[in-house]
Amino acid sequence: MKDGVRALAADLKAFLSTREEDELIPLRSAAEQNSLPAPQPSETVATPAENQDHLTVEFVRAAQAAPAAQPDTNPAQTPGFFEEPAAAAAPVSTPMTAQEKQNALNQIAQEIKACQRCPLGKTRLNAVPGEGNPNATLMFIGEGPGFDEDHKGRPFIGRAGQLLDKMIAAMGLKREDVFIANIAKCHPMVNPADPEAHGNDRAPNTEEIAVCRKYIERQIAAISPKYVVALGGVASKALISDTKSLGALRGKFHLLHLDSVDLKTPVKILATYHPAALLRNPNWKKDAWADLQMVMAEMGLKRPQA
Repeated sequence: MKDGVRALAADLKAFLSTREEDELIPLRSAAEQNSLPAPQPSETVATPAENQDHLTVEFVRAAQAAPAAQPDTNPAQTPGFFEEPAAAAAPVSTPMTAQEKQNALNQIAQEIKACQRCPLGKTRLNAVPGEGNPNATLMFIGEGPGFDEDHKGRPFIGRAGQLLDKMIAAMGLKREDVFIANIAKCHPMVNPADPEAHGNDRAPNTEEIAVCRKYIERQIAAISPKYVVALGGVASKALISDTKSLGALRGKFHLLHLDSVDLKTPVKILATYHPAALLRNPNWKKDAWADLQMVMAEMGLKRPQA
């Protein structure tokens, strides 16, 4: 009998050595598991006592069987634990090509030509989006179109525009090198019922500027110039967002901040006199030229030799 029991024990031990404990023992509840006596590390298959005629079999618990190697979670011994994780690479903003900029400006121009968001859109002859180099480093921005601009749909082509062309040439540039536009894209008139009357110009009011502002801001963002010259008090105050007089704003650079779009690169803005004001007050030309020389110094430009 004892020999048979020992043989049976040996067979059972061999069988059990090829099986996981969980395959043979039903899962116990947490309460049942906690009530079990703690197993001893050396528990193995026991041989029956001399006075026993039954077999007692005990298992080595899964936790006691050769444990799988666990990763070292000790911070002091974990290489790089205190090192900052590598930051994800920031998406690279690829600058637009000249053609992409031109496409964006064309889209804005089409929206301007169809715009009826304020009364100026109903009384204009032509919208005046602006024109010039889509890849310009320098932009000139005035307040709004006048009689000639309203009739032709182009910015600064009257007497004031002719003076602006001379100012640009004095800087060593051509009109085609820069971008020229206005904050208001339609002709503000004293008497909207008579668009054919000369001298029927006025400055755009705050409501008109607010409605139209998004267009010039989108143009600035598309072109991404390094410098903007604001022509006249209306344009300067609107773009610099400061109610100071033109005399207090000019003579220094300001950092341009836009309301509706974010600029990818910083843009410096400088305020100076409007060419129309210089035609009325030639004595201001000296100060205007001093302002433009500040821009030239920043851009590394030299006045052409006569």
